[in-house]
Amino acid sequence: MAGRYGRPRSVLRMRTVAGQVFLLQVAIVVLLVAAAIAALVLQSGTDSEREAQNRSVAVAETFANSPGLEEALKSPDPTAVLQPRAEAARRGSQVDFLVVMSTHGIRYTHPLPDRIGKKFVGTIGPALAGKVVTEKITGTIGPLVQAVVPVIGHDGKVVGLVSAGITISKVSGVVDDQFPLLFGVAAGVLLLTTGGTALVSRRLRRQTHGLGPEEMTRMYEHHDAVLHAVREGVIIVRGDGRLVLANDEARRLLDLPPDVEGRQVAELGLDPATALLLESGRIVTDEVHPVGDRLLAVNQRSTERAGGPPGSVTTLRDTTELQAVTGRADIARGRLKLLYDAGAEIGTTLDVVRTCEELALFGAERFSDLVTVDLAESVLSGEEPATGPAIEMRRTAVAGEVPDGSLYPVGEPMRFAPTTMLGTRLPAGEPVLEADLAAFSGWQRQDPERARQIVAHGIHSMIAVPLRARGVILGVVLFWRSHTPEAFDDEDLSLAEELVARAAVSLDNARRYTREHTMAVTLQRSLLPRALPDQNAVEAAFRYLPAQAGIGGLGGVGGDWFDIIPLPGTRVALVVGDVVGHGLHAAATMGRLRTAVHNFANLDVPPDELLWHLDELVTRIDQDEGAEGTGNGPKAPVTGATCLYAIYDPVTGACTMARAGHVQPLLLRPDGSAEFVEVPGGPPLGLGGMPFDTCRLELPEGSRLVLYTDGLVEDRARDIDEGMALLRRTLGGDPGRTPEDTCEAALDALLPDHPADDIALLVARTRRLAAAQIADWEVPADPSAVAQVRAAAVRKLIEWGLADEAFTTELILSELVTNAIRYASGPIHVRLIRDSSLICEVADHSSTSPHLRHAATTDEGGRGLFLIAQLAERWGTRYTGDGKVIWTEQALADADRDPQAPGDHGY
Repeated sequence: MAGRYGRPRSVLRMRTVAGQVFLLQVAIVVLLVAAAIAALVLQSGTDSEREAQNRSVAVAETFANSPGLEEALKSPDPTAVLQPRAEAARRGSQVDFLVVMSTHGIRYTHPLPDRIGKKFVGTIGPALAGKVVTEKITGTIGPLVQAVVPVIGHDGKVVGLVSAGITISKVSGVVDDQFPLLFGVAAGVLLLTTGGTALVSRRLRRQTHGLGPEEMTRMYEHHDAVLHAVREGVIIVRGDGRLVLANDEARRLLDLPPDVEGRQVAELGLDPATALLLESGRIVTDEVHPVGDRLLAVNQRSTERAGGPPGSVTTLRDTTELQAVTGRADIARGRLKLLYDAGAEIGTTLDVVRTCEELALFGAERFSDLVTVDLAESVLSGEEPATGPAIEMRRTAVAGEVPDGSLYPVGEPMRFAPTTMLGTRLPAGEPVLEADLAAFSGWQRQDPERARQIVAHGIHSMIAVPLRARGVILGVVLFWRSHTPEAFDDEDLSLAEELVARAAVSLDNARRYTREHTMAVTLQRSLLPRALPDQNAVEAAFRYLPAQAGIGGLGGVGGDWFDIIPLPGTRVALVVGDVVGHGLHAAATMGRLRTAVHNFANLDVPPDELLWHLDELVTRIDQDEGAEGTGNGPKAPVTGATCLYAIYDPVTGACTMARAGHVQPLLLRPDGSAEFVEVPGGPPLGLGGMPFDTCRLELPEGSRLVLYTDGLVEDRARDIDEGMALLRRTLGGDPGRTPEDTCEAALDALLPDHPADDIALLVARTRRLAAAQIADWEVPADPSAVAQVRAAAVRKLIEWGLADEAFTTELILSELVTNAIRYASGPIHVRLIRDSSLICEVADHSSTSPHLRHAATTDEGGRGLFLIAQLAERWGTRYTGDGKVIWTEQALADADRDPQAPGDHGY
């Protein structure tokens, strides 16, 4: 067989080759030895210099980093401490000198004592900058290499320098010692080469088992006849991946060329899987490999068993009849993989439109050329889908290369005509297969002109599958083929139904999430203020941003809130709060707390008392929800909330604040300075039993008070202290910003791309009432003083242009002052304030509050407060630190409230 394929195997030739290899190995070894000697001579100088450089650097760095060196340099006599150590290190490291010097280059040590205290000869500039300096110089002891390294102190500064040097002649002798080793290695290689050739010849004799030429010839002819007679392919591959033998059947099955013996398997042009199997040599039994149009059953065993040579023997058997079975298995496996991938790639978000886009993109890439998805209008808004013969739909997603003017674009309203098969079968949940669109079997009645364009652009086949979930139709998916020449068939229709069914579940989940989320967001928005109330104490602006706003078009539902509440006496309350957590529970709790704040604010309680009432409320909420969560039902989470409550009085400019676990407010003064108000920090709401303290400060007109929740200044990548510092730097230094500009500047600087927490921001710029808008009098506790107060009030009202309000005001003041004189104690103070309404205030030192009574016809008194309630728009009582204030408000006509009226110097 060897002679047939041009590879005669002669022992004589093998021996001749062995002799040539032997001579070649000797020549190569001689050349290598000569080259090594030349290279050693050429490199000896370079190696000597490099060795000297490395040793000097190593010795200098080691001594520079030795313990106690910094303290020795700073001692009164560094030479006395360092000279013995340097000399010991020099002798131990076998360098020629080791010098320690100051940063000015003055030597502290030297092998020659007379050179101590003199200037070092060499470059020290880079070492003073913290770098290592090496240089080659010629000194009194000959050519040498010296290194200068810095001594780094504990404070990171250079406190001294260390230099070590060694002559090149001291290290050059190392190379000379390598010549005997080189010649010894060369001799050893020659001996190994000779011995190896002898071992090869001996191994060849052992492998032939001592057979003579005739016996080997007969054995060869017998094996050759068997290999070429069998109807199985036989291939023998050596351990190095070269093909040793391939019989005729193997050549036929694998389409091998004639001259394959001795070539690498990878060079035979086989398919990658078969080539990899033959090269690997792994044991296989009846492993099926497709080769061309054949299916081959492959068996492979190693030849190393029983002391054989490394390699493998492979047999091939044609099993083409299994091709049909394998094809069906591949189709089933491909369908399963497609459906598995669809489950992973479709429905990654709870967004209806995004889910449709994922379905269209997946179908266009993996199943058809074009995909369109149409959804019912109600599904897009999260509502339950409508039922009926003609469902109003809208094109929601399109994927693939859509020819111009063929398919409806995204956003186009859709309604399938009942005269078409689509309009008849889709509402019933039945799919439609149009294998040949060019036949115009009736589908074109939907839009005849567009149908002709679809066919003209090469779209030749279509499948329509309804999106159905829980028995209702959500929409329809249309698969189109244009570039793929094969038309859709029944198997494709079955696969499309399975694909759409899985996507319909994700789409219905997204629809239901959209509906529930919309309800939650609507609830939360209804609990937040829609607009700022009408008041003149502050100019305000606000921002509210829910967590994760903008992701999929949906925002989060949280518990942050803010409020501006007008109070009697032109005052205003500013509130910012934060309920821990997200979802409906947090939003509902926020609504309850906001309502409670409004109620307590109407009682006109101070900030610390209001927070105390809120704390009690949150404690009761936790107790009630904990009781409801007993038993088998889920236990409600413990409510946690923070709140900041401030009251600003534009008459005096005083601002009183208290906080419960909330972040400090930021005060921007009219001069541009910014500071955080040190409001005493009370515990978060719901802990119970802890007091709240207040902070009172006077704000100049034009001050801006910035109230916010921690979502503005705290983020995953930024702690709260860093965020507050950034907020102060951002807003400080620009007193001309309006509250709107202040909000925008704060959000531009601190708002993350995807907020993880809700953000509530309230900016209020303070105003002050002009002195001309206020009138006040001290009233003695004498009934005769009532007439004097009435007269003074009438004169002030005439001055303000409010003569029409004089009679009503006289009655109100008369009743309030008379009651204060009769029932209260201490000095009585009367104040009139002209704002958007006319405010009358009577203050005394009594804590007893009057109450409204309905006097009988026979009663002589008890009608004063009833008259006040009828004459005034509002009235009430608020308590102060030393008594109470009874106030009334009278509505003014628009003309009376003209800010340009004489004497009105307000805002």
